[in-house]
Amino acid sequence: MAERFGGRSVSLAIEASRGAVIHALVQYPWLTIYPINPVTSARYRQAFTPSGASDDLPDARVLLELARDHAAKLRPLELQDSQTLQLAGLVEARRQIVDRRTQVLNQLTSLLRSYYPQALELLGQLDTDLAVEFLSRWPDLIGLKAAKPGVIQRFYYTHNLRRPELLEQRLQFIRQAVALTTDPARVSVAVLQLHCLLDQLRALRKHVAILGREIRTVFADHPEAYLFRDLPGAGPALAPRLCVVFGTLRTLYPDPASLQKHAGVAPVREKSGQQLWTHWRWLAPVFLRQSLVEWAGQTVMHSAWAKVYYQRMVAKGKKHHAILRALAFKWIRILWKCWQTRTPYDEARYLKQLLHRKSPNALPV
Repeated sequence: MAERFGGRSVSLAIEASRGAVIHALVQYPWLTIYPINPVTSARYRQAFTPSGASDDLPDARVLLELARDHAAKLRPLELQDSQTLQLAGLVEARRQIVDRRTQVLNQLTSLLRSYYPQALELLGQLDTDLAVEFLSRWPDLIGLKAAKPGVIQRFYYTHNLRRPELLEQRLQFIRQAVALTTDPARVSVAVLQLHCLLDQLRALRKHVAILGREIRTVFADHPEAYLFRDLPGAGPALAPRLCVVFGTLRTLYPDPASLQKHAGVAPVREKSGQQLWTHWRWLAPVFLRQSLVEWAGQTVMHSAWAKVYYQRMVAKGKKHHAILRALAFKWIRILWKCWQTRTPYDEARYLKQLLHRKSPNALPV
């Protein structure tokens, strides 16, 4: 195509906005890529093919017509800078591994309840070095009861648990514990499953830490990091994710509403005649929406006006997740302005503005 058109600009419509194909195509500067929503192309095809017949070649012609005849209504693909793309890949990879770790922890909990529930009482949190090493050393209650109290006490000392009353309480608990089952056929299989899950947990915990260090390094060097690192409730996990949401390409979101809709926190309103209904925005990037809503939940504990807003909505009978989406909707407008003007968010200044405008979210004087 480059030889055929002499390096002139070529428009390409494709039903994708990310993935291996996009990564390959963006290397060619003469290509202008138009990501087409599959719903858009499907409805365009159905408008002229009521039967619903579909095939690759006719579907390609639909994309061709959209790019050729309706380019003014389409938005060409714009990619963020390499630092933002790298940070985006890191935070998504970390989230995936954290989700897998959570799945393994749930499986581990279920397994222990089936043959060794005392371990849950003795350990509490399973996602710790203490828990992993404890279960590796004493994978069943019979082995634990056979251990000398001094050995168990030294184990806890090694892991910085040295409160005499708590140690004595746990040793007493072990002495009085009765095994849920002593059937070797059941216990031997469960122990093998336990070691398998512990190996997975070790690997996942290791790589979560590795990705966390890499995220901190890349985020510290990001040109927009100063706008997000000190946001209320952001912290080392959510601040980089918020940075990825906005990035450095300010033409990508010309107004707050464009980001609110893209993130899926703005509901969809439909009207027909005298009927008006609102529903969930389905085709939104899940991870981006999660980042904003999860952070909004953290701001309830770290931002005074966000806490007031949350309490007001609870008093009105609104549900928790609906409140957080609405709160994320409000935060986007604030962050968008800070991002466009390159001004870090100032809680004290915003509280003064709320008081000046007599907002219901203002703090009582």
